[in-house]
Amino acid sequence: MSSKQNKTAPTNVTVDEFLSTVSEQRQTESRVCIALMQEITGFPPLMWGPSIIGFGSYHYRYESGREGDAPIAGFSPRKANLVIYLTEDVAGDDDLLASLGPHTTSKVCLYINRLSAVDLDVLRKAIAASCHDVMAQYPTRPAE
Repeated sequence: MSSKQNKTAPTNVTVDEFLSTVSEQRQTESRVCIALMQEITGFPPLMWGPSIIGFGSYHYRYESGREGDAPIAGFSPRKANLVIYLTEDVAGDDDLLASLGPHTTSKVCLYINRLSAVDLDVLRKAIAASCHDVMAQYPTRPAE
């Protein structure tokens, strides 16, 4: 087991407390994302670290020995954009994301400037596909 502690872990801060610190636009967008992710995962929202709203949890262990817990689905309402965390396969699925609307991606992040500019049905499919990938590989549970 790795001795390095994961920075992103569930906290005692409530989602509402955290959302009170972000812009009104991000609060509104966050409520939409919360509804989507709660519907898809069946788990309630919980703060992971200082700025990630996550749903459920899974335990991972890499071949390197590094291991930890992560949310099944999650996002962060940042000032510059809304960041949706996806699996690598989904974040790299150009066919799926082609009809999403304005966005950028990195290895496991989907960056959206304005949620109102994207197709929520496509976003729902991307989040559901990512959750399916996680749940097919790892045992999942509510976050603690």
